[in-house]
Amino acid sequence: MRKVLFANGEYYHIYNRGLDKRVVFPKREDMDRFFQSIITFNAVEPIGSIYEDIWNTKLGRKRRSPRLVDIICYCLNPNHFHLLLKQIKDGGISEFMRRIGGYTYYFNLKYKRSGPLYQGTFKSTHIASNGQLLHASAYVNLNNRVHRLGGSTSKSSWNEYIGRANDGICEKGIILDQFASKTEYREFAESSLADILERKEKDRELEKMLLE
Repeated sequence: MRKVLFANGEYYHIYNRGLDKRVVFPKREDMDRFFQSIITFNAVEPIGSIYEDIWNTKLGRKRRSPRLVDIICYCLNPNHFHLLLKQIKDGGISEFMRRIGGYTYYFNLKYKRSGPLYQGTFKSTHIASNGQLLHASAYVNLNNRVHRLGGSTSKSSWNEYIGRANDGICEKGIILDQFASKTEYREFAESSLADILERKEKDRELEKMLLE
């Protein structure tokens, strides 16, 4: 049984990484394929494959379907991903993650391998307070910088939050409406990032002391 039970209207930090920390997005096109699955499969009604969905859209056959989850923010890194989600339909998160898990089939077919791609079932943390939600958004939006990865190797919703455009795939209101401006949120997020990096460094020093 999963320790965290998903409830409608609640927020969750969802994450997973490659088996043995392996790279799961070797090429940018692979990351784009996973990102497309996040968009395509967030629908209550099954839509088949990504190809079918694109083809039906071109032919004007695509029907609008209620979403399974609200995507608050995301970050895709070479060997792992983070999602901050709000469940809006019964079983929404579990079904959404099951569907985007089809990326493993795509990956194995493309790279001529077999077996699991990820390190077990996806991990989840329930967001229990508004403060935790705000800090989780900073952590996910800036996760490539948490791990000191270059922007060219990752894809995140950071630009959705601080850019001028209001489009994108994220439901940003729950976060941005609590700040006077995007600049104020940016300052908050980067301050939160500095605290995270400081804690990481202290933990690294503590681990070294304990191992000596």
